[in-house]
Amino acid sequence: MKLLIIEDDQEIIEAISLAFQIRWPEAQIVSTHSGTRGIELVEEETPDVIILDLGLPDMNGFEVLKAIRQFSRIPILIVTVRGDEADIIKGLEWGADDYVTKPFRQLELLARVKAHIRRQSQHASQITLGPYRLISETGQFFKNGELINLTITESTILQHLMLNAGQVITRSNLSELVWGNDYPGANDSLKVHIRRLRTKIEDDPGNPKLIITKPGIGYSFSKPLRKTGI
Repeated sequence: MKLLIIEDDQEIIEAISLAFQIRWPEAQIVSTHSGTRGIELVEEETPDVIILDLGLPDMNGFEVLKAIRQFSRIPILIVTVRGDEADIIKGLEWGADDYVTKPFRQLELLARVKAHIRRQSQHASQITLGPYRLISETGQFFKNGELINLTITESTILQHLMLNAGQVITRSNLSELVWGNDYPGANDSLKVHIRRLRTKIEDDPGNPKLIITKPGIGYSFSKPLRKTGI
């Protein structure tokens, strides 16, 4: 496993590196203080996971995120002191797969990274439900033949909903399936990803017909109606 850290605080880089050396010694760590260099390293090193700070010296971390998402679906975890709800929503809507605020627990961060690695190897190759088809490995969702590209997290959420079409998955269970555990703030992150998914795949995101919310419980994917002859 190769981890890319884009972070300007050397102490944070050392703390994350130490946690991996102890708990996951075979992991390879690549780091940079520069957002510009970080974007280049994504292409040069093809890491499995990226940890991204927002307060970089040369460019805004959100811009780094946006630039990476132009060419890569590699999981990105934002790790930052900025814990405002607006920043969290912006980060997730711009394509981050996870958002962790500093100070963080090293073991929790490690667990989240492992969850993102694990879920990449557990994707079902293809799911088809009536006119809907998901190729989860590539994040390609087809709706009546139209291609819609999804992020890894969006693809993972949709994969579990489609595999359990017609059944409600609780928010807690869906968070565990996506991130490995139902951590504090997971429900809020899930809402952002669901909202973003709806804007991509629903005809009318304000009146969803595919991803249905069961108030106070969770979400379900609607089963396509079977056509019957007359």
